[in-house]
Amino acid sequence: MSDIDIAKLTEYLSAQLPDFTPPLSVAKFPGGQSNPTFKLSTPTQTYVLRRKPPGKTLKGAHAVDREFRLLSALQDSPVPVAKPYVLCTDDRVIGSMFYVMEYLDGRILWDPTLPECEPAERTALYHEMNRVLTALHSVDIDSVGLSDYGKHGDYFARQTHTWTKQYQASELGKIAAMDTLIEWLPANLPADDGRFSIVHGDYRLDNLMFHHTEPRALAVLDWELSTIGHPFADLAYQCMQYYLPRGKGLPGLHGVNLAKLGIPDETDYVAMYCEQMGIDTIPDWNVYLAFSLFRLAAICQGVAKRAQQGNASSKNAADYGQLVEPLAATALTLTQ
Repeated sequence: MSDIDIAKLTEYLSAQLPDFTPPLSVAKFPGGQSNPTFKLSTPTQTYVLRRKPPGKTLKGAHAVDREFRLLSALQDSPVPVAKPYVLCTDDRVIGSMFYVMEYLDGRILWDPTLPECEPAERTALYHEMNRVLTALHSVDIDSVGLSDYGKHGDYFARQTHTWTKQYQASELGKIAAMDTLIEWLPANLPADDGRFSIVHGDYRLDNLMFHHTEPRALAVLDWELSTIGHPFADLAYQCMQYYLPRGKGLPGLHGVNLAKLGIPDETDYVAMYCEQMGIDTIPDWNVYLAFSLFRLAAICQGVAKRAQQGNASSKNAADYGQLVEPLAATALTLTQ
C-alpha cells in the first residue's frame, strides 16, 4: 500500500506518457532508504517511480531531479542505466517531486557472498561490477553535458565537511568514535591529486541489476548521492564490504573464505580496477576506506533520524542507528 493519490498520478501520466493506459496500480519496492521507489503497473506497461520523501528533509538531500538529469545524460554511454521518461517538480500531484523511468526485469543480488551462485559466476559478477565502475569513471563529463554536475577538486575535503554537517544535523546522541573521526579526517586527508569523474556515491552489489542468467549488469540503480567527485571514493566505498562483518544489517565479507567462494579479495579487486583505469597503485588507500566508513555511518544516522521523525522510507529504518558506532569503530582501526 502507498500514500500516493492514484487518481492524480493517473491524470498526470496520461497527459505525459504517450503509451500510458489506465487503470494504474502502485506497489512500493522493499529497501531503498533515501528515495522511496514504486512499481507502477498498467494493463500494457510497467514503470518505476522514484520520489522525494514527503515531509521535512535535510537541505540538499533527496534531489530526484539530479537523478533524472544523470540518467538522461548517461543514456548513450557505456554505463547501463534505466531510461528516464518524465520528471515532475509539482508537489501537488503526489505530495513531492518524482520521476518515472522504465522498468527493467533483472535480478538484484543482496548478499555479497552470492549464495545463489557457483564460484565461476561469482568471479564473473565481481569482474562485471568492477568493469561497470571503471566505465562510469571513464565517462567524459563534458561530452555528456555533466561538467557542472558538481564541483571539481578537493572532493574528500568537501565531502568530509558535508557529511560532518549532515551527521551533526541528525545526531541522536554523542558517539565518541564519530567525534574522533570528525577531527582526524580533515587533518589526514591526502592532498588533492586532480582526478575527478562522475561518482555514484553508493556503489555496491545491490545497487546493480543483473541479467537473470548472465553475469551482465542491466542497470546501475539509486543515483541520489551521485556528483562530480574523486573516483577512488566509489572504489573505497565498495571495498568497505571487506571490513564489514556478516549480519548486523550490513552484509559484509569480513572473515569469509573468499578464495573458496570464487570472490576476488580486496587486493585483487583494487588491482583489477587500477589495471582497467591505467594506474599503478592507490596511495593512502586506508584513509579513503576510513572516509567511506565515516560517510556510511553518517548516512545511517540520517536514516535513523528520519525514522524518529516518522518519514523514513523503510520499516527497519530505526535499526540503522545501531550501525553508526560499529562503522565508526572500524574506520578508527583503519586510521591506525
